[in-house]
Amino acid sequence: MAFNWVDAVDIIIVALILYWLIKLFSKTRAIRVLIGLGVILILARVFVALGLQTTTWLMNAVISAGAVAIVILFQPEIRRALEALGRGKIFSFATKSRIEVQNAEHIIEEISRAVLNMSKQKVGAILVFERKTGLADVLDSGTMLDADISSELIENIFYPNTPLHDGAMILRDDRIVAAGCFLPLSDNKQVAQELGTRHRASLGISEVSDAYVIVVSEEKGIISFAYDGVLKRYIDAKALKEILGELYMPQPENKDQGKIPSFKFKRKVGDDK
Repeated sequence: MAFNWVDAVDIIIVALILYWLIKLFSKTRAIRVLIGLGVILILARVFVALGLQTTTWLMNAVISAGAVAIVILFQPEIRRALEALGRGKIFSFATKSRIEVQNAEHIIEEISRAVLNMSKQKVGAILVFERKTGLADVLDSGTMLDADISSELIENIFYPNTPLHDGAMILRDDRIVAAGCFLPLSDNKQVAQELGTRHRASLGISEVSDAYVIVVSEEKGIISFAYDGVLKRYIDAKALKEILGELYMPQPENKDQGKIPSFKFKRKVGDDK
C-alpha cells in the first residue's frame, strides 16, 4: 500500500500526542513508572520474537491488567491532562527553568541564614529542593510563587500563623517555586515517636524522589536533612552549607550530582544519640 498524505497526518497526530504525554509526565514522579511500563512492552515484543510462549503469556497477562493499574497510578496526571484540555492549553510551551546558577554562593548564604535563624527562633519549616525527579504533582497542592531566593522571604513564609507556614516550600534551581505544599507521609516504622508530621513528610518525599529536604523542628529548633528515605538530624552550620554546596556547586566529576551525597550519613532515622 502506497504512503499518502493521510498516513503523514496520522503519524503527525500520534507524534503530537506522544509529545504531549511526555511533556505532561516529565515534571512528575510518574515518569519513572512510565519508563518501567515502556520496558515491559519492549520485553514483551522481545519474548514474542524469541518464541518464549510461557513468558509471553505471562507478559500479556501483566499488560492486560496494566490498564487498571495505569488509571490508579496516573490519577493525578490524568486529572491534570483533562484540566489542560478544558483550559485549551494542550500544547503550551513553558519557559524552561534556568539550570546554571550564576550566584550560587549568594543563594547558599541566603538559605543558610534563613535556616539557622529559624532554628534559633524555633520556627518549623520544610524546604524541598527539586532535582532530577519532577515534583509537579506536589506543586499542585500548594501556592505558586516563582520568586527569587532570599532569607527574608523564606523566614516570612514560615513565620507562625502566616497562610503558608504549615506546608513545604519547593525550590528549583535559583527560584522558590511554591510554598504551602503537602507532602506524602512516610510509612517507615523506624521513625522515632518524638518526630512529628514534618519529619515524616520530609522522609515521605525523599522516599519517592531524589529531592534534598531540609527540616527545622518547631519544638527544639533541630535542623534535619532527609534524602533517599534516610533522615540525618542535628545538622550544624558547616554541614548545612556542605549540603547546599552539593546542590548549587557540584564538583566537575560529579556532573549529575550522583546517587548519594558526597557526605555520608552517620546516623539513620530516629538515631539521636
